[in-house]
Amino acid sequence: MTDLYNFIKKQNLIPEKSKLVIGLSGGPDSVFLLHLLANLQAQGQIDQLIAAHLDHEWRTDSCKDMEFCRDISKKYGAPFVTAKISDLSISSKFNGSLEQVGRNARRFFFETVRIKHNADLIALGHHAQDQQETFFIRLLRGATLTGLAGMKPKNGFYVRPLLQTNKTEILNFLHKNKIPYLTDPSNQSDCFLRNRIRNNLLPVLKQVDSRSEKKLSETIENLGQTEQLLQQLTKQAFEAVSTKKEGSFILDTKKLFSLHPILYKRVLMHWLCIEKLPFPASKGFFEEMIKFLQTPKGGNHQLHHDWKMIKKWGKAKIG
Repeated sequence: MTDLYNFIKKQNLIPEKSKLVIGLSGGPDSVFLLHLLANLQAQGQIDQLIAAHLDHEWRTDSCKDMEFCRDISKKYGAPFVTAKISDLSISSKFNGSLEQVGRNARRFFFETVRIKHNADLIALGHHAQDQQETFFIRLLRGATLTGLAGMKPKNGFYVRPLLQTNKTEILNFLHKNKIPYLTDPSNQSDCFLRNRIRNNLLPVLKQVDSRSEKKLSETIENLGQTEQLLQQLTKQAFEAVSTKKEGSFILDTKKLFSLHPILYKRVLMHWLCIEKLPFPASKGFFEEMIKFLQTPKGGNHQLHHDWKMIKKWGKAKIG
């Protein structure tokens, strides 16, 4: 546990006297995280811990998971908040794969709980193997370096204290201390891509090379450091090719396209993010935007139903 506490301190994940919402599924990862955070609360590091459980209603007996989470939260002295996915007012809950539906619903629920209880952070139980599975999911889907760099220990309101902790360490601790947890039968189903990677790909890699687990984690960490450097370079490049006028940014397209293609694509994404615009992070979308900006002729282009891009005399802005 010492390494884990050091990781939390080094990454400054949980400032002193923080108020946290913990996503509690009842599985070993979230139960271990609850135990860890309850210890930090007992030491005075955390002011209040709120356990939040979303019932996905994917199984007829899912209410038993809720009851387990309620009881273990009470044992640790954490206020318990729960909801059913069918009760959430979120329009996107029926869109995409079942995995994406669940992810969107959980985020919506956790963020609702955070706002309601005026909490500082949302703690999730993602561990080192989750990070590795995410790497391969994104690799198979053609992700950029940003995606391959994986989940961050801290991203906005979200913190992941277990991101460098191995699943075997979690299970060994729970078994040694006789701490109960739930086992989700859906984790064995190959219907989900993540499960196929977990159950088939990662074990084969370990057979090929016993060091694969350790080396993969090191690779992801190196990619993360590279991504941090590129983020700094992107911000510097954006400042060099843009000017701010009346609260909006104007890009000099000549300066923009004098940059390396990888860098000007990142600058464009940074531009849209800093303007807080909705956009699909797809290859086709950015190719369409780049084609418009590279065309010598000026004009307007409706790239999204909420906004358009305006180009005149080598300058581009959002309208």
